[in-house]
Amino acid sequence: MIARPPALQVEGLQISYGSKAVLNGVDLLVQAGEIFGLLGPNGAGKTTLIRGICGRCKPAAGMVAIGGETGQTRETRRQIGLVPQEIALYPHLTALENLLVFGRLMGLSAGEARRATGWASAATRIEARLGDRVGILSGGWKRQVNIAAAILHRPALLILDEPTVGVDVEARNHLHDVITELARAGMGVLLATHDLDQAERICGRVGFLRGGVIGPQGAPRALVDGRFQGRQQIIIELRRLPDPAQAAFLEQRSFEPAQGGMIWSRMSGATPVSAPDLSSWLASAGIDARELRLREPGLDSLFVELSRDKPAARGDAS
Repeated sequence: MIARPPALQVEGLQISYGSKAVLNGVDLLVQAGEIFGLLGPNGAGKTTLIRGICGRCKPAAGMVAIGGETGQTRETRRQIGLVPQEIALYPHLTALENLLVFGRLMGLSAGEARRATGWASAATRIEARLGDRVGILSGGWKRQVNIAAAILHRPALLILDEPTVGVDVEARNHLHDVITELARAGMGVLLATHDLDQAERICGRVGFLRGGVIGPQGAPRALVDGRFQGRQQIIIELRRLPDPAQAAFLEQRSFEPAQGGMIWSRMSGATPVSAPDLSSWLASAGIDARELRLREPGLDSLFVELSRDKPAARGDAS
């Protein structure tokens, strides 16, 4: 059996805007059938990386291969299916009409476009909505139609830029199932997202883009366990805002506020703590807690920790 080439291979990619370096040597590998989560704060360069992969901006250095194809050729670009953050459909056309139009724009014949529409609509579970005008569809259905339009030509790599923005929980779960099934069918998926729960749930590996490189990279749970070594996250939800002395009490013990000071959190030390001990400790300072939670840290906790670190240098991305 012949092994398929990686859906995406990026080596040493450097992109600058004027004198500002945005990507400083990005290395990234997405295998066929893998979902890779691209994470990072706003301004980290995720959009620039996607543009570089799609050939929409010229790199200063580095290599990009899609499905084993390199170079800025039409054949290489045909290996990519892109679903942008903003819905890219014709709202006055039905879902079916949109797919047929996009099929023809991709160079498919009328017959090929119709056959591709049947496959893509089944893969994304939108058959029941094909006759509906896109403008009246919910956000979740629009996303699914957009994904169907992006995979009509059966690309090696599907790029999804914030696919769950503006959709409800049920629609998000439906999208997760669609993305997972596409990967199981052999498509490589690059998922750029701020939804860390989503990334932890469906991605085989994730990478944090910061300082112009991707690092660390790895399986979500392995990255979290490696960072926190079994420590817990302590979360305190207060009944009322703390007074200055109480806030100082919490800050001196490394708690950080959120939601205007109504929630405070920190990581535990090496020794586990109990809820009763926490309650007694807070009561000694006159702090009235509505709820105490001890939870296993996740990608959200890792994201916060990494935001405090010095960005990884090139060569430290694995």
